[in-house]
Amino acid sequence: MRFRPCIDIHNGRVKQIIGSSLRDDGDSADENFVSENDGAYYASLYKNDGLNGGHIILLNPEGSEYYEADCEQAFLALGAFPGGMQIGGGINAENASRFISAGASHVIVTSYVFRDGKINMDNLEKLVKAVGKEHIVLDLSCRRRDGRYYIVTDRWQHFTDVEVTHKVLDSLSGYCDEFLVHAVDVEGKSAGIDEELISLLGTWDGIPVTYAGGVRNFGDLARMKELAGDRLDVTIGSALSIFGGQMNYDTVVVYCK
Repeated sequence: MRFRPCIDIHNGRVKQIIGSSLRDDGDSADENFVSENDGAYYASLYKNDGLNGGHIILLNPEGSEYYEADCEQAFLALGAFPGGMQIGGGINAENASRFISAGASHVIVTSYVFRDGKINMDNLEKLVKAVGKEHIVLDLSCRRRDGRYYIVTDRWQHFTDVEVTHKVLDSLSGYCDEFLVHAVDVEGKSAGIDEELISLLGTWDGIPVTYAGGVRNFGDLARMKELAGDRLDVTIGSALSIFGGQMNYDTVVVYCK
């Protein structure tokens, strides 16, 4: 299990939010933590600790008045750790190369690929042509409905008809380098992991998968290892000490090595 750190950016600030509270209308979200530091501060920290493969997420939509401020923060982070971080939020085939050129190792994509509730293969193939599958992370962030997990888009506000299954993972893995999966129902709440989703992801054997959502303590990390072995990497947000939480950052770094 590798620790994949994060830098979440909303309204031009590094924050931790409750994922299910995010709304485009009014650029609003319930906040757990608002940092006084910029993206470069966190990226430099991760670089110094050798934490490659973390992600930067732009939480405002591309049409928001805050989107360019989000991008400015992201570019500061990418400049501080070139080649060390991935980036997602408003990514498409037209702008993906902008972020790769700025220093991102990968672009993270959901809404551009999952359109009108379906997988848009034309857009996925355009993205692969634009930057190459080796630079693509597909974000399969999902919410539970009727006992199953469905991919959600547009900053987790809209359900698709695409269920997260081993078959779907198999079919999409040929178009990307990694998967990122936020368990949106527990994201940002520091109230415990989604064990059923972790079991589903941890029993699939393929490209790297990073799980994010609900980790609150080291017992949750131990439980992840019980359920998935070392097949899943992990992101911790609101529970981490550098974001105002109770889990000591340095201890997490050592635990996950």
